[in-house]
Amino acid sequence: MSELVGWLLDSDPALRWQVERDLLGEPQAVWEATRARVASEGFGARLLAEQGGDGMWDGGAFFPAGFDVGGGGQPWTATTWSLNSLREWGLDAAVLRGRRTVELLAEHCRWEYEGRPYWGGEVDVCINAWTLANGVWLGADVEGIAEWFRVHQLGDGGWNCEWVEGAARSSFHSTLNALKGLLAYERAGGRVHAAREVGEEYLLERHLCRRLSTWEPVGEWVSRFRSPFRWEYSVLNALDYFREAGVRDSRMAEAVAMVEGARQADGTWLQAGRHPGRVWFEIDVDEGEPSKWLTFCAMRVLAWWGS
Repeated sequence: MSELVGWLLDSDPALRWQVERDLLGEPQAVWEATRARVASEGFGARLLAEQGGDGMWDGGAFFPAGFDVGGGGQPWTATTWSLNSLREWGLDAAVLRGRRTVELLAEHCRWEYEGRPYWGGEVDVCINAWTLANGVWLGADVEGIAEWFRVHQLGDGGWNCEWVEGAARSSFHSTLNALKGLLAYERAGGRVHAAREVGEEYLLERHLCRRLSTWEPVGEWVSRFRSPFRWEYSVLNALDYFREAGVRDSRMAEAVAMVEGARQADGTWLQAGRHPGRVWFEIDVDEGEPSKWLTFCAMRVLAWWGS
């Protein structure tokens, strides 16, 4: 165990501070000092250096400037993905506030869909979820996006990014991303608990991995663990959300068993493959190799479940 934790500690500050806090239980002063280094070292510093003078990354909101949206493929370099990464890595929001990022994005950044203002949100559930979480983090006015989630919650309790095409049944992917955004908003004082609780029940009554209609597995992707998670649902991603939300339920047991079953003999979890698409730089290993990010996340989830 000590050797495994030592391997995890030998990491970029973006991961190391979380290992110190969540696995080792280090004093706050210790992990906060490591977390502060995200702005000046490693992944965080490299990504901050890519921000443009207009506040954006790669000249676009969700896609890089000039990208052919109809051409397929998903680059991970534009503004929303870059903000997601910096937030998830624990960057102090004051760094971006000092750069007037909220104001610059309000002035210069528009969604590729109908040219809508950045902090007003889009029509896609996942995009709005990330914008809600990023806005809360940076102090932008995103109350309208929070209200949007109440209005667009489907009858079965979840959400689906394809509602604009008429989808009436919720998606595991969309619902989990929506829940993450709503949790961030609620923790900042927003009143969305009722909607979030109903959304959680959508996943729980399906044991985080099954179709309610046939009780068959919803897809092979539920047990495919890829790092970074990006938009994709997996039982590991879902369990980490419920850990963060402080929700324990016996219906999670099957999902927990899936995570435990993926552990290798040496205590690590393997990278199932990166999401294809251009990145600023890689932060994790190739497919089939032991992933520090996945190993940390799985260890944190199992420690929480077993506590």
